[in-house]
Amino acid sequence: MAEGTSNSGGNSGLAFIVGALVVVVAVIAFVVYSGGFTQKKSIDVNVSASAPKMPDPPKPPGS
Repeated sequence: MAEGTSNSGGNSGLAFIVGALVVVVAVIAFVVYSGGFTQKKSIDVNVSASAPKMPDPPKPPGS
């Protein structure tokens, strides 16, 4: 058996690099799919509706 061999130090450095790359890719994806940091939305809503004219009431009989 091999004693005194520890190989855990190199893997933690690799995990740190991979984690940093995942964060960078997530930030880039957010910027691309959200339209960038300087996205300005201009919404102009103009609604105009007129009420319909009611018909004249019927005249009472005998008038």
